[in-house]
Amino acid sequence: MAAPKHADLKVQTDDQLATSLQELKREQFNLRFQAATGQLEKPGRVREVRRTIARIKTLQSVRKPAAAAANVQAGVAGGTNVAGSAGREA
Repeated sequence: MAAPKHADLKVQTDDQLATSLQELKREQFNLRFQAATGQLEKPGRVREVRRTIARIKTLQSVRKPAAAAANVQAGVAGGTNVAGSAGREA
């Protein structure tokens, strides 16, 4: 399997990225295990998986602040001020 390019990862949803990340971490674990036991056939795959994991994490960290900013603009993150009205009685 060829490493996905940045453009391919960019069009994936957050859920798809999380799933891909989980699968790649599992593969990375298996590759480390194979390397430790001397059964690793493609040593370059370790590097490829590591870099793809970094690409996904970078995309996730870029999207997180952007999503938070969008929520603030939409008024979703603002909420109500519960603490300010807690001590008042009519």
